[in-house]
Amino acid sequence: MSGNRADGERGEAAGPFLEIACDESGSDGENLTGGNTDVFAHAGVSLPEAMAAAIVREIRDRIRSPAEEYKANHLLREKHRVVLEWLLAPDGPVHGQARVHLMEKTYFVVDRAVSLLLDDPAGAVTLFRVGRRTVGEDGWRAFLAAANHLLRVRHDGDPVEGFYRTVDTLRRAHPGTDAAEILERLAATRPRAEAYRAGFLDAPPLIPVLNPLLPAIVRTAVLWSGDGRPVRLVHDRQNMLTPDRIAWIEDTARRAGARLAGVRLVVARDDTRVQVADFLAGIARKIASDELNGRGDPALTALLRPYVDPASVWGDVRSRALLAAPVAGRW
Repeated sequence: MSGNRADGERGEAAGPFLEIACDESGSDGENLTGGNTDVFAHAGVSLPEAMAAAIVREIRDRIRSPAEEYKANHLLREKHRVVLEWLLAPDGPVHGQARVHLMEKTYFVVDRAVSLLLDDPAGAVTLFRVGRRTVGEDGWRAFLAAANHLLRVRHDGDPVEGFYRTVDTLRRAHPGTDAAEILERLAATRPRAEAYRAGFLDAPPLIPVLNPLLPAIVRTAVLWSGDGRPVRLVHDRQNMLTPDRIAWIEDTARRAGARLAGVRLVVARDDTRVQVADFLAGIARKIASDELNGRGDPALTALLRPYVDPASVWGDVRSRALLAAPVAGRW
């Protein structure tokens, strides 16, 4: 099939709003430091249903796997490299009609912890960039795990005690460093951490601090509202997206400037547009993870770059520079 199309065929042009089909890849719930993936990706595509169905058929015809449901890993196999390159190419079927928001999970944990306890996003950037080389791999892993344990809703043991014991150990072991200066400040925040945990006693929070899906959906709504046209999100159905959380997404997105007409949940296998979003999310997560871990493929990274949301939550400087331009004033 050709990747070229007339302007009248882009998105759901005939409706009162632009419909964006969405899916994610890399979700481990609130376990962001000990899960199976180090990057979370949320993709949105603006495609007519007929175009999405044609893309899925083309992928099936080219790959010829007996699998009932195709996923990104089918396209990521080396023997299907030509199909992957076709999908992402500048003259391919989704170019200009798809975007993906990335979150580097460990940075997301540091950002949320330092922002909650110190109200200092810049401090989170500093700690993330100097922490590992200052305290060493084992110390850094201990800090990330303790911060993740402190912030997550479900936990065992005493997450407050564990976090501050870890912070105290690291700050004493590395005095006079940039990391120690932030750790010293964190060590004085125990009352705020205890108040945060005490808030869970009556009921779990509606919006878990560590779950990356909900803010990613908000960002997707804002991203696609850039031309002022109302958008409606069509999202793969999942347990996290309860009616109350959908209401929060809609309200938060609108307050952030999105002209969001609503969020509709579907079963992915019944909507080929969501299937294409699933392909892109899984592909982007793998390419971004490879860059993060020093095994990036320059050709695939270059093909992915036009799709990456520049406001992605990304702490690693080198990988971020390769994947997308930084956002002025934040990084």
